[in-house]
Amino acid sequence: MNFELENSYEVQEKIRSKRSVILPVGAVEAHGPHLPLGTDNLLAARLADKLAERTDSFVLPVLPYGQVWSLRNFPGSINVSNEALIRLLADIGESLYKQGFRVFVMVNGHLGNAVALKEAARVLYDRVPGLKVFYFFYPGTKEITAEVRETPAAHASYMHADEIETSYMLYLAEEYVDMSRAIDGAPHIPDDADCTPTPWEEMTSSAVLGDATLATKEKGRRIIERSLDVMAEMVLQAKREHAESPAGTE
Repeated sequence: MNFELENSYEVQEKIRSKRSVILPVGAVEAHGPHLPLGTDNLLAARLADKLAERTDSFVLPVLPYGQVWSLRNFPGSINVSNEALIRLLADIGESLYKQGFRVFVMVNGHLGNAVALKEAARVLYDRVPGLKVFYFFYPGTKEITAEVRETPAAHASYMHADEIETSYMLYLAEEYVDMSRAIDGAPHIPDDADCTPTPWEEMTSSAVLGDATLATKEKGRRIIERSLDVMAEMVLQAKREHAESPAGTE
């Protein structure tokens, strides 16, 4: 359910009933010639909608800006600091708790946000221990991704506008993908890229870290549906635990 379309006369009882809320978190950044700047926002928002259907949760408006330091010099990229993102997410979480939510799910569409989301969850763990906080970035997909991938990953930890992320878009937001412009990015990632700050213009001119031409909707479906299974089970379990908790222990 779309939280921003509710009204204050009716929403309180619905919060008490659902108790879980999902915040899609994305970014505005370069994604090569075939994907839009808001790719991460689209992925996060549409994944959140699917997760909400499985878990009977509210969905908040997408948080559209993220930490994109690595791509900040590419045309169209908008960067915010980890510090700003942590503070905003923690404040949102605390406000949601005061409204009556007890399960707060951050669905992340941009790997660069991962540090901030994890730290915000830690802040909330200390500040409002009665709030269960999840930070999801396609959990449970390692094996299925390796199974469907036709080319080796350009990097062990991240993918970007490549075969995999483009497949996500073909499944979740196909109308925004122009496969006629997809390329094989083939980045040159230096050995020390994980050990020292490395702007991505030093390793790619396109912001595509792999062969986007190999993306398919079916690959995206298999990976996304697997991740939805994993996320939904975690959220539903948290809701069950909340429902079973003795009164006064929240």
